[in-house]
Amino acid sequence: MARTADKTDIPNRLTEAGYALFNQLGYNATGIQQITDKAGVPKGSFYNHFDSKEAFAAQIIRNYGAWVDRAWDTAMRDAPPEPTAAMRHLFGSFIRHHENTGLQGCLVGNFAAEMAESSATCRAVLCSVMATWREQLAALIAQAQQQGLVRTDLPPATLSSFFWDAWEGAVLRMKVEHSTQPLKDVVDLMLDKFLKP
Repeated sequence: MARTADKTDIPNRLTEAGYALFNQLGYNATGIQQITDKAGVPKGSFYNHFDSKEAFAAQIIRNYGAWVDRAWDTAMRDAPPEPTAAMRHLFGSFIRHHENTGLQGCLVGNFAAEMAESSATCRAVLCSVMATWREQLAALIAQAQQQGLVRTDLPPATLSSFFWDAWEGAVLRMKVEHSTQPLKDVVDLMLDKFLKP
């Protein structure tokens, strides 16, 4: 196995391998040996970079959250200026991502289902990542409320939380039905019905 002078190479290879395996097999069914084999690094090198499998999983959740943040920013650069149209554009980009990556689902949702009760460390990171997503969407909803495009009887944070809860539920249905139609239905229902003033 090749050695490298780049101190980020091995941890990056490990987290990329872990992300792929956790998405495919889940946390509990993935062993450290599988991760190091897929990353092409010695098993002992895992513990040079991560204190435990749990700490490793928490880092992967952080990485995934950062990736979603970048995807959000990219989608918003091309989004229409009107906030509800921007939301439709944004979630449309997420739907296309799921279509292009084999309907694997959302790593945060997968980890929430598998790890939230068994790992306080992962639960805390999941809470932080999900709170960021809700805050970002709440900001768009607040803009839409100011323009009279979205109902104002509930605060933006409440509407955002409900939207995300519906979206994550639809992601689970997407995996079961092997179709992005549940995602499209949620976006249409939220933007065309539930959020309407």
